Amino acid sequence: MEENKNVYRLQGLSCTNCAAKFEKNIRDIPSVEDVQLNFGASKLTVQGNASVEQLEQAGAFDGIKVRPEREKRSEKKESFWHKRSNLTTMVSLFFLIIGYVFSFNLGEESSITIGLFGLSIVIGGYDLFKVGLKNLTKLQFDMKTLMTIAIIGAAIIGEWGEGAVVVFLFALSEALEGYSMDKARQSIRSLMDIAPNRATISRDNELIEMDVEDIQVDDIMIIKSGEKIAMDGIVIKGQSSINQSSITGESIPVYKTLNDEVFAGTLNEEGSLTVKVTKLVKDTTIAKIIHLVEEAQAERAPSQLFVDKFAKYYTPAIMIIALFVAILPPLLIGGIWSEWIYRGLAVLVVGCPCALVISTPVAIVTAIGNAARRGVLIKGGIHLEEAGKLNAIAFDKTGTLTEGKPEVTNIIALSGMNEKAILGISQAIESFSTHPLASAIIRKAKNDQAEKYMASDFQSITGKGAKAIIENKEYFIGSPSLFTEILTISNEVHQQIGDLQTQGKTVMLLGTNQQIIGLIAVADQVRKESIAIIRNLHQIGIKKTIMLTGDNKATGEAIGNQLGLTETKAELLPEDKLNEIKDLRNQYGKIAMVGDGVNDAPALAASTVGIAMGGAGTDTALETADIALMADDLEKLPYTIALSRKTMTIIKQNIFFALGLKLLALLLIIPGWLTLWLAIFADMGATLIVVLNSLRLMKTKYSK
Repeated sequence: MEENKNVYRLQGLSCTNCAAKFEKNIRDIPSVEDVQLNFGASKLTVQGNASVEQLEQAGAFDGIKVRPEREKRSEKKESFWHKRSNLTTMVSLFFLIIGYVFSFNLGEESSITIGLFGLSIVIGGYDLFKVGLKNLTKLQFDMKTLMTIAIIGAAIIGEWGEGAVVVFLFALSEALEGYSMDKARQSIRSLMDIAPNRATISRDNELIEMDVEDIQVDDIMIIKSGEKIAMDGIVIKGQSSINQSSITGESIPVYKTLNDEVFAGTLNEEGSLTVKVTKLVKDTTIAKIIHLVEEAQAERAPSQLFVDKFAKYYTPAIMIIALFVAILPPLLIGGIWSEWIYRGLAVLVVGCPCALVISTPVAIVTAIGNAARRGVLIKGGIHLEEAGKLNAIAFDKTGTLTEGKPEVTNIIALSGMNEKAILGISQAIESFSTHPLASAIIRKAKNDQAEKYMASDFQSITGKGAKAIIENKEYFIGSPSLFTEILTISNEVHQQIGDLQTQGKTVMLLGTNQQIIGLIAVADQVRKESIAIIRNLHQIGIKKTIMLTGDNKATGEAIGNQLGLTETKAELLPEDKLNEIKDLRNQYGKIAMVGDGVNDAPALAASTVGIAMGGAGTDTALETADIALMADDLEKLPYTIALSRKTMTIIKQNIFFALGLKLLALLLIIPGWLTLWLAIFADMGATLIVVLNSLRLMKTKYSK
């Protein structure tokens, strides 16, 4: 099946009705098995055999252009004045103005005046009539069908001038809607243009510049200072500062050296780098981001599903209302036929659902694109909406609220042995261990130039510590619970251990089976920005912030208090975190879980919105989470929630504007004030308000 699957990029796709019709036309091609049209990303996936010519023929009614996704062709930006539809609109306006000039001098009944208005209607509405009349013969009632009926009706009852105004305003509305959707999609295009199409590869001691599609895994890529990196890879030679803002949203360049990972689309600011390619072009981080963002824009949010369902019944209802307005008053109360037909046509025009239909997708496309450019990957409209409704956020501690890199903070000698000796013996034992606390002791011993000791007969004591022989004596290192099994700990030492734990530190004891030699306190350092971020979240309306940690209760509560969290749940195993998330969801309703996307995967999946840290280069985070913060920090979390809430507000405003303006216009029918041109102006106004209101989301920024 995959062999017959082809993906295409589209140009000229501006309205959702056109997209639905285009998709239906493609389905009608006999050789096509299945088709998926992504309106937000302007992307088409076809299962089966269909040529580009056949696809373009299916979209000929709206001038839709189709090109294969992988085709190397730079999209020429067509100026506003070079688009045929825009030129015909301007010519239509010219004849419209001349027509009104002649109507003032010769009158509206003059054949010259009618001829000028007729020319304006035919030139400006040619494409509209072509589709509208075809739809009418098939009894397909969309926006263009309604407009065609209204304009032909206006001409029949002698309202040539108003018919010409309706044609011009409708064409202008279409042009502005197309331009606005193009602006909304620009965020995707800017992502696609981030990574260069060619790279310098070293093969057989020769430097070759080649297309990224031809580069293989394990190829050696040379990146000069000031060049953009074309492929994901690992640095095997050189060092430099890399600007990763295009992927992670981080404004500060990241220093890269031997064995560090680099991403396609990032900028090498300083030195020269030699990089071993680790992924094909279709698998790079930026390619995954683009794919996920496009899929996210295609996914319908709950509000969009509601609008689509509503529009399905709304359009036929408007047609029935228009028919009743046109025929009932003349039949029942002796109204003038031409007058009430005119009012019925005005209802038909004002009732066009285009503003309502576009109210949600344009906001979601804009918001998801804006977030992606700022290093936040939102994997669908539903997650965008849910993030805007959050009441509580649960955080994993290690690597999320803290640096995830424990450091030794205290060494307390209890038996006359100096600190460097305590550190040296501890380092000798822990050199056999892979535990994070062991690495903290090894780093400290190296930095403080501790005394050197050699250990033998190392043995790990599961969950409690370890022991080894040093200079013919058996030493133990581990938790207080390990030493309570070996000897009696004095009240004074218990007091010291308790004091350190209440400061948020993990305490290890070093000793023999006869005495405790010293205490070593280790703490995972709280991220500098975490306190401000938690405060910010409370300020923007998050009611509860909860930390979930495997640490002991004293340590957990100390860090929780330091950060200003509302609740801390400690001594949790991975399965306990999952159960806590379920309980919190029952308690608070909408809850997010923030973690690293690896060991927090079950908890992320169980939450309303799973938010993964450090999505760049972490496939698990990209796959598991609903939202991925591409940089390994929390700074974008308040921005993401603020963006989600602003999107929800804008969608509600859009629906209110779209329906409110139409309702207001429909009320003007009663006194007979609703003219045809005012009806189309109300429809165009609603569409423009909705689109421009949605584009405000492009300006949403993160502020500390």
